[in-house]
Amino acid sequence: MQYFPLFYNLHRRKCLIIGGGNVARRRAKSLIRAGAKVHLISKEIESELESFLIESDASFEKQAIDINKLKNDYMLIVAATNDKAANAAVASFAYENRIPVNVADDRSACDFIFPSIIDRASLTVAISNSGKSPILSRLLKKQIGAYLPSAFGELSDFVGEYREQVKAAVTEDDERKIFWENVLQGAIAEAIYSGKKQRAHALFESALADPPKFNLQGEVYLIGAGPGDPDLLTLKAFRLLQKADVVLYDRLVSEKVMGLIAPEVELIYVGKYRDSHAVPQNDINQLLVEQARKGKRVARLKGGDPFIFGRGGEEIQTLVDYQVPFQIVPGITAASGCSAYAGIPLTHRDYAQSVQFVTGQLKDGTIDLEWSELISPGKTLVFYMGLKSLPIICESLIRHGMKSDTHVALIEKGTTDEQRVLVSNLKEMGSVLASERVASPSLFIVGSVVQLAEKLAWFDT
Repeated sequence: MQYFPLFYNLHRRKCLIIGGGNVARRRAKSLIRAGAKVHLISKEIESELESFLIESDASFEKQAIDINKLKNDYMLIVAATNDKAANAAVASFAYENRIPVNVADDRSACDFIFPSIIDRASLTVAISNSGKSPILSRLLKKQIGAYLPSAFGELSDFVGEYREQVKAAVTEDDERKIFWENVLQGAIAEAIYSGKKQRAHALFESALADPPKFNLQGEVYLIGAGPGDPDLLTLKAFRLLQKADVVLYDRLVSEKVMGLIAPEVELIYVGKYRDSHAVPQNDINQLLVEQARKGKRVARLKGGDPFIFGRGGEEIQTLVDYQVPFQIVPGITAASGCSAYAGIPLTHRDYAQSVQFVTGQLKDGTIDLEWSELISPGKTLVFYMGLKSLPIICESLIRHGMKSDTHVALIEKGTTDEQRVLVSNLKEMGSVLASERVASPSLFIVGSVVQLAEKLAWFDT
């Protein structure tokens, strides 16, 4: 570690900047944002910087630097001119007067460097690679910043209000640690992120009234994992997945999504195969309750979206009945994800003005559907879980009046590296399926929009 990270309190402290260009402008903005009293000296000052200094009530002098007239009462000094000799002279003055100095484009002359900063109000994250590559630090800042909720600073202020109360109410260090972890990773924090401060205060007061009970209270996250590509997870889904103690997952959750889960997290498979349920639905519902009542954060990870043929409604009904706290995170459903990756717009004003999602699950050897209601001009049909029943679907649509040459597409393992798109028509799709080995998960799309697949295909190419 070449530089030791420190957070300076610069509020109302005098800081000197020598220079009037882009670097000086960036440094001035950073220091003034931190509350410093900035004084800038430069013979030439760019117009944007000068306007900013005036608006910020900062002092400046438009003149060449005279080292002999500099005062030594500054908290820190920034040398940001284009003149290396002038920067060196400023650095020498700073060394002699024991004032920390930063010299632009000269790490060897710096006592400190400016990190890339993620500012979330009272929460500040500073990133540095010892000044070797500012661009790399900025890229890392973007990546980290994307996963930090904008209200993180508000959460920091919120818990700060209760710090002494919690210290008085929960005297044991281990219990207090568990209490704060539950606050920062549970419903209270999520209420802050959602802008529901009154609810957050109410939840906190309830927790503070009975800390032992609160410490034993778990929570369930019902998360839509999307159709397969882990990049299609929402930021909230990713964030909650990182907090989970145990994950209940099904067959449709891709390996790459599962790869985002920390190794120490307990994994429970509750998937269903065709005609075979690894764990009956009622048992899954009870398992969610049991795990949450052990004080665990339980992620119920479901392929696609939990509320579109995902039985998510049944699961949260049970959680409501047992008064188990839960959150719902929608996912990209297979219809929109797979069709987009296949280059098939589900609606296009020249081809389709509506779209209908249909389950293709067999029931007692037949499909219980109102076929005549499905057949309508300008409509796209999307069949979920219809691989086994695909020949019946095609035959039934034709028998009830849909043209046999209607375009259809079967998408296998959509949005993943193994994606395959088979395009045909209603009459011939049965033969295509017989000659090709197609695996689940797969999605079946029927409608005129399918004819755009070849032209708009982008993912496979």
